[in-house]
Amino acid sequence: MNAIKIAAIALIIAGVLGLAYGGFSYTKDTQQAKIGPIELTVQDRQTVNIPVWAGVAAIVAGALLLFVPKNS
Repeated sequence: MNAIKIAAIALIIAGVLGLAYGGFSYTKDTQQAKIGPIELTVQDRQTVNIPVWAGVAAIVAGALLLFVPKNS
């Protein structure tokens, strides 16, 4: 399996996951204050939304890479 087919399959999987979940969230620790040995940190929950068009575009790009024949 060559690199182009692996990239195509990865794009298709990423597009399907993007459409299925619509986004992901993660926790980010931020340091608010440090006074001597005492340190105050806050955990912020960040959410990243994946647009529908991006998921569809990834699937289409992966399908084109996978099924369009190479002329060389």
